[in-house]
Amino acid sequence: MQGTMKIASWNVNSLKVRLPQVLQWLTEQEQAGAPIDALCLQELKLPDDKYPLAELENAGFHSVYTGQKTYNGVAILARDASMPGPTDVVRNIPGFEDAQQRVVAATYGDVRLVCAYFPNGQALDSDKFVYKLKWLDAMTAWLREELVKYPRLALLGDFNIAPEDRDVHDPAKWEGQNLVSPPERAAFAALVELGLADAFRKFEQPEKTFSWWDYRMFAFRRNAGLRIDHILLSPALVGHCSACAIDRVPRTWEQPSDHTPVVATLDCR
Repeated sequence: MQGTMKIASWNVNSLKVRLPQVLQWLTEQEQAGAPIDALCLQELKLPDDKYPLAELENAGFHSVYTGQKTYNGVAILARDASMPGPTDVVRNIPGFEDAQQRVVAATYGDVRLVCAYFPNGQALDSDKFVYKLKWLDAMTAWLREELVKYPRLALLGDFNIAPEDRDVHDPAKWEGQNLVSPPERAAFAALVELGLADAFRKFEQPEKTFSWWDYRMFAFRRNAGLRIDHILLSPALVGHCSACAIDRVPRTWEQPSDHTPVVATLDCR
């Protein structure tokens, strides 16, 4: 890949409901002179036969995706005008038996994009939390192999982990809870130890910048959020990252997702 490449991640919390907002956001980015080249979506919440392929193709984007009814589902949208067709497409973590559709990866030119919807975990004493930690272990082991094959790799998604206290609106209130617990933060640190860098933290950022706010208790209005949506970059890519920001605007729209996009700019020369 040559030139500037803008990549983004957005948990849309139902692509069926939020498709107009996805199309609106992509259009507005292009009109602003900063078109998104690849958008990783999580929580499609629809099966493959309901994926809006035609609508996205009409908007100028080709897709790789894997979905399921009601829950989970991930996709990578790539702009026809700037992105080559995907190669080496992988759905889900190889060798990890899982009925939940949480991972899709593809290579565009020499850049490997991995879109992931990390398990929520629910509560530390739940079976879902045990599943989350096993999934995280499997993901880390697989990414270690992927980084050998694909030096220019970006991992984008809803991680369901706030890696530091500054990523939490009220650390004392959240201490020991799901999304911020020591085992989850250790798993995030294990991804960083692979050589992956948090693109957002590469730059000075405003305090209290979050990517998710609960629908309840006026959380967005109070900015009572968490930063749980991330873009991690391999050593071969992070030096090319010239910007990374969270776009709060879509969270202000009517019937929004509870998450908002994270965008990174790569100068891949």
